[in-house]
Amino acid sequence: MYLKIHKSGNEVLVAACDEELLGMKLKYGTADVEINEEFYGGEIVSEKEIISALESATTANLFGERAVTCGIKCGAIDPKCVINIDGYPHAQLFRI
Repeated sequence: MYLKIHKSGNEVLVAACDEELLGMKLKYGTADVEINEEFYGGEIVSEKEIISALESATTANLFGERAVTCGIKCGAIDPKCVINIDGYPHAQLFRI
């Protein structure tokens, strides 16, 4: 999976996606969703590294079965809140 961490002040945004999704353009109703390298394309990491990053995230954006499963496993994502975009699982996390 790809993991990229974006930091701004005290905010930590974790962007993670399954490897095969990077560069894909998906449809969600009338919206186009691009899983682009600039946002998601950090390092290829393990499940353990994704889970560790999610534990300190204030915001997260996850795409793909494996990335979303990491969020569910560590309790950051409620499985009922996962949506499918063009057949691929997607979840977001916001901690306030």
